Amino acid sequence: MRLLIVCLFFALAGCSSSDDRYVQWETQAPDSFPKLHAVGYATLALQPGESKAQRVLAAMQASKIAAYRELAEQVFGQQLSSNVTVNDWVLGKDNIKASVSGVIRGAKVVKAYPAGEHYVTELELDFAQVWALYQQQHRPQKVKDVTYF
Repeated sequence: MRLLIVCLFFALAGCSSSDDRYVQWETQAPDSFPKLHAVGYATLALQPGESKAQRVLAAMQASKIAAYRELAEQVFGQQLSSNVTVNDWVLGKDNIKASVSGVIRGAKVVKAYPAGEHYVTELELDFAQVWALYQQQHRPQKVKDVTYF
């Protein structure tokens, strides 16, 4: 019985090919592409800088980064880590850490404006644009035939 299983294993393994020259993958575009929206905020008064103009520029950058973080949370999700301590049935410490990691390509700034004591940046990520960027980046490369004289 074992010999039959081993022979069957080798017969099936021989049928598979690790040579990808004969396999061609085609990626199909979905019927519709979603658009994600994200908003980032930054407080003007808390930004570093000697003048108001410097603080506004810092707030512009901070709000843009906050909006990109929100987009990354929507695309890749947010990782949460929690630790709770209970002593004598009384909650002692409750620690929660959140993180997000990912690369966002193709997002565009829809609006950026001051709003009272804050600066606001609104981003949009159109997955049609992401699809186009992906197709452009992952096109198969053709090898040219070189003839030497």
